[in-house]
Amino acid sequence: MNKTILSFITMTCLLLAGLSEAQAQTLETDEVPAVAVEEKAPTLNSGDTAWMIAATALVFFMTLPGLALFYGGLVRSKNVLSVLVQCFAMAGVMTIIWVVYGYSLAFNTDGMTAGVTNLNSFVGGLGTAFLSGITAETIHGTIPEAVFVTFQMTFAIITPALIVGAFAERMKFSAMLLFTILWVTFSYLPICHMAWSGDGALFWDWGVLDFAGGTVVHINAGIAGLVACIMVGKRRGFGTSAMHPHNVPLTVIGASMLWVGWFGFNAGSELAADGIAGMALLVTQIATATAVVTWALVEWIARGKPTAVGAATGAVAGLVAITPASGTVGPLGALIIGFASGLICYIFATSVKAKFGYDDSLDVFGVHGVGGIVGAVLTGLCAASFLGGAGLGLDSVGAQIFAQIKSVIVTIIWSGIVSTSALFICDKTVGLRVNEEEEEVGLDLSSHGETGYTS
Repeated sequence: MNKTILSFITMTCLLLAGLSEAQAQTLETDEVPAVAVEEKAPTLNSGDTAWMIAATALVFFMTLPGLALFYGGLVRSKNVLSVLVQCFAMAGVMTIIWVVYGYSLAFNTDGMTAGVTNLNSFVGGLGTAFLSGITAETIHGTIPEAVFVTFQMTFAIITPALIVGAFAERMKFSAMLLFTILWVTFSYLPICHMAWSGDGALFWDWGVLDFAGGTVVHINAGIAGLVACIMVGKRRGFGTSAMHPHNVPLTVIGASMLWVGWFGFNAGSELAADGIAGMALLVTQIATATAVVTWALVEWIARGKPTAVGAATGAVAGLVAITPASGTVGPLGALIIGFASGLICYIFATSVKAKFGYDDSLDVFGVHGVGGIVGAVLTGLCAASFLGGAGLGLDSVGAQIFAQIKSVIVTIIWSGIVSTSALFICDKTVGLRVNEEEEEVGLDLSSHGETGYTS
């Protein structure tokens, strides 16, 4: 009744102003709603906010203790604490960087225009350095911007932490700190900006689909790990002495924590509690389970037994590969990506690494680099509607795959150049690796003055 009275009053006023009835009806139906839409302000959604706070905690849980335990179990007992300390260090150092300039360089949109390529297509400005202007009242979409800042901070923490597995057991702690600071500043932040900062960003304008970090996190870190393990050099005794994981249960527990936390990583990247987040949750589970089964079967056939370390590594490979696709693929696409990642990552982590002889200690490149590439490229195919994806038509699949490949190539080149330069700087300043005696004793004692086990 109130709406009817309001419409009658509005119509009467317009008629009194000298408009015809037809003109009045047109103005009422066409222009008034436009004004209402224009005045609509972003509103906070408590459900979205609650989910994103939980998702943020899940992603941080992936680093501490998930990744720390996963890596810690894979190294020798004399180096277990060094890996845990490195992951803890990333949580502290990257938080400070993110507050001071990281968030601004990653997500500031000053100077960006859709379809225009300029400096700000590659990196943000410093307009929000020290989180300037962000208060308890500022909103990003339907959640507090403070929650968005923290959620993205957890990504900036885990990405350099992934890299430390490539040079585990031989890099100086000081070199690790300097390298990761330089790498995050000049590789992670620009790639993050290109992929996720919106109109005017390079990957965004190309139409690249990277829902939760195939390029930003995994390919970026995987290439850095490959460059680092080559430049730092092999562990002493690599290829001639046994270097078995010292605590497989720790590794399996860590992988299990990563699996749980990854639901926040992928489903949280929707930034809302909605159907897309729900589907991201489902396809993450499907792809991971498929990769576990695939890796175990291939290992069983090739080596006679399926191992616990293999199953755990297969799970991480599936989690990595589904990450860029999790917001756009359906269950069938998840099965395809899970199978492909389990098979291809197994080949790279075993046969390819053995053939070329690089000492990627904990298979950062073989799992994260290769898994990220597999997932990023297959996103272009599996997002297609005929595979149950979000809706790419048959005629646009080729163009989408091309866009995905372009983003992969840029990420490989960008991370490769930054990683090489950063490691060169580290080598010329603090030196890259510990001496022979320190490496023999183990980094726990030589770098941190502690041991993981007392008996």
